Amino acid sequence: MPDPPRDVAAQPSPPLLHRSLGLPDVVLFFVITGSNLQWVATAAAAGPSSLVVWIVGALAMFVPLGVVVVYLSSRFPDEGGLYVWSKRAFGPFAGFITGWTYWTCNLPYFPSLLYFTAGNALFISAASRTSFSAAPLYFAIVSLAGLALGTFVNVLGLDVGKWLNNVGAVSRWLVTLGLIALGGIMLVKFGPANAFTPHALRPGLAIKDVIFWSVIAFAWTGPEALSFMAGEVKNPRRAIPLGLALAAPVTAAVYVLGTASVLVILRSSDVDPSAGVVQAIEHVATRLGWPLLTPIAAILVVASCMGSVGAWLGAVARIPFVAGIDHYLPKGFGRMHPRWHSPVVALVTQAIIAAGFIVLSQGGTTVKGAYDVLVSMTVIVTLLPFLFLFASAIKLTREPETIASIRIPGGRATIVAVSLVGFATTVVSTVLAGFPADDDPNKLLAVVKVVGLTIVTVGSGVAVFVAGGRRSARRRAQAIVQAPTR
Repeated sequence: MPDPPRDVAAQPSPPLLHRSLGLPDVVLFFVITGSNLQWVATAAAAGPSSLVVWIVGALAMFVPLGVVVVYLSSRFPDEGGLYVWSKRAFGPFAGFITGWTYWTCNLPYFPSLLYFTAGNALFISAASRTSFSAAPLYFAIVSLAGLALGTFVNVLGLDVGKWLNNVGAVSRWLVTLGLIALGGIMLVKFGPANAFTPHALRPGLAIKDVIFWSVIAFAWTGPEALSFMAGEVKNPRRAIPLGLALAAPVTAAVYVLGTASVLVILRSSDVDPSAGVVQAIEHVATRLGWPLLTPIAAILVVASCMGSVGAWLGAVARIPFVAGIDHYLPKGFGRMHPRWHSPVVALVTQAIIAAGFIVLSQGGTTVKGAYDVLVSMTVIVTLLPFLFLFASAIKLTREPETIASIRIPGGRATIVAVSLVGFATTVVSTVLAGFPADDDPNKLLAVVKVVGLTIVTVGSGVAVFVAGGRRSARRRAQAIVQAPTR
């Protein structure tokens, strides 16, 4: 009688995960992934009405996303987050495409964030700003260097990499507190630079205004990031919900109070979306005669941006890691380094691809044009997996509750309601993000880049999934043929 066939595609056991992140690390991780000074500058450039859009965005995206992440993390605290939840709800293909689009969206996000970092680094030295402010080569070199640093600390493992995240989060909060204080000083001494009248606070309906709404919806994402490495969090069922609750007020303060402070200091028409926070601080430093304030602020902003780079590099690398365990990617992706406990293959691979985006995004455009394309591409592809996330939350509410899962007030009705709001917000924001900026020098090229890169991203995911499925099928067939008989 023949023995049952052995599936050679199966691993004897999943890799052991090292739980490196305690509650303080979790709180700071949520701060660094849930907020970004990049979007404060973008919002301030849009004018006082952005304050209302921030609040609407929080209700339409951040609250639904936070509720869904808390619910799913407490029920399924597995390494892989969105990937695992979508797979559980809708099967392997949905899980893989959710993870693939989320992972690949960060490939253009890293360059856009690093461009923002490079722009703010120019404020450390007036001479550098004069020489390099419009030099594509400078932005490319700084971006590549920052990418290398973020990858390196993550390769050394979360025990090391978490310190870059933590320093970045503390730096971001210090900059925000300083910005709020300076805004208060300017308000008392000189009055606000913008009028905060009901008319000024009312959001506009022009194309540039509704495009901005999609950016704000994207800015409120981030609570889902830690779920990708839930297997490396100490007591994730408690730490993730509590950490998010503690970090949420800080995130809101960074966005709403930070934007309001910039608008008190600078006229919205004068705000540079790629460096508005340090620009505002420099304006105060000049008027009050505090020259050291600008380079200190620039250093803190650069540190906060590098914290974001490190945190996102580490989090999203867990997606191809889980996909490697599932055999949709080569098995090297599903291995942790025996000493550093890091997915080295996934980290190095995404760094190489992100470096390619840094170089290619400069083709045929200016520094600002490259920045706008990177932001639009990031927004569109990042929002796609949230469609699966919110749909998965609705589907998974039908599964029996566990003792360890957190009880959401209102139960299934609340989960369904917030998921529908989040789903609708995601659909609208995805459509709006495809429009080019009004001042883009080559609008057609911008649209072609954004749409083309999006199609390539999704299509490549389908191709990788199909190829991985075929490899697994061949392994199973070989196992059946090679199975010993008695």
